Amino acid sequence: MITVELLEKYGVIKKSFDKNDIIFEEGNLPLHYYQIISGEVKMSNYNDDGREFIQGIFYNGQSFGEPPLFLNQKYPANAIAVENTEIFILPKENFIKLLEDNPKVSIKIIENLAQRLYYKSVMAAEISTHEPEHRVLKLIDHGIAYFNFQKDKNGYLINFTRQQIGDLTGLRVETVIRTIKTLEKKGELKIINRKVYR
Repeated sequence: MITVELLEKYGVIKKSFDKNDIIFEEGNLPLHYYQIISGEVKMSNYNDDGREFIQGIFYNGQSFGEPPLFLNQKYPANAIAVENTEIFILPKENFIKLLEDNPKVSIKIIENLAQRLYYKSVMAAEISTHEPEHRVLKLIDHGIAYFNFQKDKNGYLINFTRQQIGDLTGLRVETVIRTIKTLEKKGELKIINRKVYR
């Protein structure tokens, strides 16, 4: 989202994280701006039963963890590398200075945060009021629109695992599997070599 050249001008560092490494923990105060160079990051919480709820999944070029950074509040979720991941890390003071010096970047950050807030509003309504088929399709359609899922001759490849779909919609994996099969029978999705396409 923010260009490499601009980040470097403000003293960014690169850091590598292995799969399942914790980038920051729920309850810690934010000290940095994070932007993914390569890999995938999830922000998640666990309930008292140990069940994970994924707040969001972030990919190359995306940033994460900004709301608590701006509010000077503790992180409401953990950030964990889903795969080997490389991240730009910029100290908070440098990030704020970058935004003050570059109003167009500030507008882009605001648009990004507004998009995430919109997604959370839509998904909250979907999760609380709709059947599993509707929830899964809404999540997939959002992924196509905002996560740049790649299209090929089979359609859009859905880069969410069944576990991630469950964690993002509040459904159990077994329910997600049944729902995807039902949606395939209805012609809404395709399953080719165990991969889901829309």
